[in-house]
Amino acid sequence: VGNYKRTVKRIDDGHRLCNDLMNCIHERARIEKVYAQQLTEWAKRWKQLVEKGPQYGTVERAWCAFMSEAEKVSELHLEVKGSLMNEDFEKIKNWQKEAFHKQMMGGFKETKEAEDGFRKAQKPWAKKLKEVEAAKKAYHAACKEEKLAVSRETNSKADPALNPEQLKKLQDKVERSKQDVLKTKEKYEKSLKELDNATPQYMENMEQVFEQCQQFEEKRLRFFREVLLEVQKHLDLSNVASYKNIYRELEQNIKTADAVEDLRWFRANQGPGMSMNWPQFEEWSADLNRTLSRREKKKASDGVTLTGINQTGDQVSQPNKHSSSLSVQSNTVQSVQSSYNPFEDEEDTGSTVSEKEDNKIKNVSSYEKNQSYPTDWSDEESNNPFSSTDANGDTNPFDEDTSPAMEVRVRALYDYEGQEQDELSFKAGDELTKMENEDEQGWCKGRLDNGQVGLYPANYVEPIQ
Repeated sequence: VGNYKRTVKRIDDGHRLCNDLMNCIHERARIEKVYAQQLTEWAKRWKQLVEKGPQYGTVERAWCAFMSEAEKVSELHLEVKGSLMNEDFEKIKNWQKEAFHKQMMGGFKETKEAEDGFRKAQKPWAKKLKEVEAAKKAYHAACKEEKLAVSRETNSKADPALNPEQLKKLQDKVERSKQDVLKTKEKYEKSLKELDNATPQYMENMEQVFEQCQQFEEKRLRFFREVLLEVQKHLDLSNVASYKNIYRELEQNIKTADAVEDLRWFRANQGPGMSMNWPQFEEWSADLNRTLSRREKKKASDGVTLTGINQTGDQVSQPNKHSSSLSVQSNTVQSVQSSYNPFEDEEDTGSTVSEKEDNKIKNVSSYEKNQSYPTDWSDEESNNPFSSTDANGDTNPFDEDTSPAMEVRVRALYDYEGQEQDELSFKAGDELTKMENEDEQGWCKGRLDNGQVGLYPANYVEPIQ
């Protein structure tokens, strides 16, 4: 009697388990969303870095294919998040609302119905059980009284001082106790028999209510199994055709990378096969106005300035792509670059990669594809662009993008405080106009937005795309 409480409690547990399953799915959906966002941010950042970096040709396209893969996988994981929340989460929520009905006084209607059903089913049997317990108690009390009366009678026989009248009373007491024992025993056996006769009906009634609870719980268990299978289908991307296509396409893009084709392109656009701008005779012009470079200010030298160089041959179809390193003149820049570890553990520093990218240098190598190169050159050993120290060709005197009249908008990468009157001062993030390309000392002429014109270190800025 009363042990049905565990079965009734299972109904309340079922409602709580629905909440637990919804919370579980909600957390997984949030993880899918965050992962998708991180993939998108990673793809966007690295796509820009690769496009600005020194890699070119088919290998560049193969590298960028990884970013395309990340963007597509990000979309799929956003779809997973949408399926988990819009389908699975809502399905559980609606089922829970339909299966469990809250009462005004608290609790659920289904719980009260089960509680009342069990109480009603066991009430007759519980009443008879109570009668049996009372009859048993009365019988045991009579037996105890009989034993006590017999003991007193036995002791009185051995006592010579006891008169016959007192002895007769004790004997009557023993007789009455025996009669009480017989009566209570009979009543006890009768009530027990009635209880036994009521037991089958009690079992049947309790079984009926229990089966109703079982059916209610079965619906929940089957529903949970159904929902978990749907969640599994939403999470399993291995059977999604578009997911497989992503990696087939990625494999194809990587396999299309052709070293021979890239070398042929580089030869035609950056090597001996490129269009040449050979110097031609030009008349002197009074309008010629060129600001002294940093080197000319420090060391006067007689030389010839070539202006108005005309291109011969076809214009190259792709942006200039140079070799993989550039000598940085500023020790400050080198120290900043060397302190940035792109594979630093995010958890150790407490910042994300994107935050580091915002605070550090934002390109993969130390220069970009469209970085311009100086046209000034000398046959002195230290300034020879074809010497062993610059054998990588970073100072190509025949670069096509070196017209002194070209103006380009650039953005400061670092703070710079002018050391002399003809030098500009700016903060990281400031924009200015580059009026002349970098000279051999690593200085450019530029104009701030307030109109101030002066020199600044070329490697302190980047072109604005």
